[in-house]
Amino acid sequence: MNIPRQRYPFLLALGVGLAYSLATRFLFAAGTFRTIFDTGLLSWGFLLVMPLALGAITAHFIPATASKWWRMLWAPYLVVFTFLGSALLFHLEGIICVLIITPLYLVMVYLGANLYIDLTAKLPKRGDKTLVVAAFAILPFIAAPLENLLNNPNDFRRVENALIINAPAAVVWQHVIRVAPIPAQQLGHSVIDDIGFPRPVEATLTHEGVGGVRHATFERGVEFIETVDEWVPQQRLSFSIVPNTATIPPTTFDEHVIVGGKFFDVLRGTYELQPLGPGRTRLLLHSQQRLSTHLNWYAGLWTSYVMSEIQGRILMVLKQRCEAAEAVAVQR
Repeated sequence: MNIPRQRYPFLLALGVGLAYSLATRFLFAAGTFRTIFDTGLLSWGFLLVMPLALGAITAHFIPATASKWWRMLWAPYLVVFTFLGSALLFHLEGIICVLIITPLYLVMVYLGANLYIDLTAKLPKRGDKTLVVAAFAILPFIAAPLENLLNNPNDFRRVENALIINAPAAVVWQHVIRVAPIPAQQLGHSVIDDIGFPRPVEATLTHEGVGGVRHATFERGVEFIETVDEWVPQQRLSFSIVPNTATIPPTTFDEHVIVGGKFFDVLRGTYELQPLGPGRTRLLLHSQQRLSTHLNWYAGLWTSYVMSEIQGRILMVLKQRCEAAEAVAVQR
């Protein structure tokens, strides 16, 4: 296949950008570098500074005679999507992580390309521009050790869902304390299924009252041990949550989103029942999570969405079951 000569710089930009991003990814993830890049792929260096440098590298190799939008936007975006596609293809990252980092990369690579163009606009010599792009290229490896001087801040977040059920609190309570097996069709479809989060299956209870242990199971061997520490019949059920790491296969979650891991954990769950009159109950479910990254503000957007989606689906199942049980009772 003959490639027009004028396309060579674009292919070079794509090749160098892909090689740089993959090499940086392997270095940040490599065990021998963990003492330097302690936060690894969840660091500022990899999530923010690396795509900034990638944008500069791409803009450097795209000819100045190319259109402004090719240098500033389209070529950097093409390199980003090639890198992320390669990461998925070769199982370097799961789809969850790729979706989370894509918006950051698209913003930062655009900023990097524009910053490089502005800094080098008045530099006459190619060698001077090469020094600038080299400085960009080493920035992630300077940022990472500096970032390790900072502790990962703990951010405790609450996610709350509520709905109204046309059934009395006594009926709702019985469906809350134990959740019978949930068929996949009863849950319905959600975007989080497509990106790999396991569906909830059931919740058992060893005995009623404080000290009872719920085993909340999800698909693919995921189980959480929930120890009841508040038990107010027909009003409030609250419990601590600990993931059962012995049952969770290592392939279920990407290493960066493991529940109970270094960066994320679910700590507590609470159901509250609020009677609204004869035959109506407001059911509220809220949970507390811990985030421990240098990008809690951004990671929290994703974790809050996922937790809200999981909780909302569970509440909808409970609503359907409670209202069906109440309908049967009324007919009798």
